[in-house]
Amino acid sequence: MKAALLVSPSHIEISDLPIPVPGPGEVLIRVRSVGICGSDVHYFVDGRIGETVANQPLILGHEFAGEVAGVGPGVSGLTVGQRVAVDPAIPCGHCEMCLLGHPNLCLNIRFMSTPPDQGALTEYVVASAERCFLLPDSLSFAEGAMLEPLGVALHAMRLAKLFIGDSAGVVGCGPIGLLVLQLLHASGALSLVATDRLDYRLEYARRWGADLLVNVARENPSEAVHAFTRGRGLDVVFEAAGSAEAPEQAARLARNGARVLLIGIPPENSFTLTASLTRRKGLTLKAVRRMKHTYQRAIALTQAGRVDLKALITHRFPLSETEAAFSLVAGQRDGVIKALVEL
Repeated sequence: MKAALLVSPSHIEISDLPIPVPGPGEVLIRVRSVGICGSDVHYFVDGRIGETVANQPLILGHEFAGEVAGVGPGVSGLTVGQRVAVDPAIPCGHCEMCLLGHPNLCLNIRFMSTPPDQGALTEYVVASAERCFLLPDSLSFAEGAMLEPLGVALHAMRLAKLFIGDSAGVVGCGPIGLLVLQLLHASGALSLVATDRLDYRLEYARRWGADLLVNVARENPSEAVHAFTRGRGLDVVFEAAGSAEAPEQAARLARNGARVLLIGIPPENSFTLTASLTRRKGLTLKAVRRMKHTYQRAIALTQAGRVDLKALITHRFPLSETEAAFSLVAGQRDGVIKALVEL
């Protein structure tokens, strides 16, 4: 089978690898669509995310969907030919966090496309049957791949404890930031603010209900939100920019007693918050660790038309052009929001 291997930063080679064999409780999946995530881009550009280093050739990609091509012993409920989206997280199922219902915080978690586990930018992968979710006929493989970032947005919304009529801001209008914005609009939030450095991304935010658009390259977001809210600030702010300065920006947009959700992964593996600002405002800061128990809700919301996943897909590439796809996303060129590799 063909696979796209990251062999060094910014260099991906297409290689031939053996087709894996599903073991007990596992299925073989013919991959059809893979989304390029910001965390994958960290590996592509830097060869690492924080302390996790890709020191061996790595198959990237963890947002994916495909069709069942084979089943291992003991699998029931899945048959060859069925279309599935796959949760890339591999929790142990028996640690304290798993038993408390928080598999995303598993003490022994593994995750596809995170060393040493390989990802989905390959023709075939093996996954446990319990991580596979049937796609309704009305959802495409591309939408199936987008269910993973939608799951992150849903998990962030759950942590935010949003009330109808809350004012809210999204710092960073990449795919997850725009998905959060769609969910905010659908959930009855009012006075929505979106910030980014790129005008074309802000135009997407306008489409999904943002009332105030702030290009932080030209305008002070704190001053803009201060004027927009008449000095009050926002009830909830989601940081989805993944830059070192974004959490501080989010904190400055928040009102006293607000909730601030930290979704992004800064490339420097650190960020700084002004202690007096967060303390005097009495902010509740929550880090969003991937997602949990979201696939069925994500499927239902998409099927019902409450979320538009197709509109975020701006570019599609074949597997042979995986490196070009990553270069495009890393450089934020050509109006890219979400790029997919289709097999």
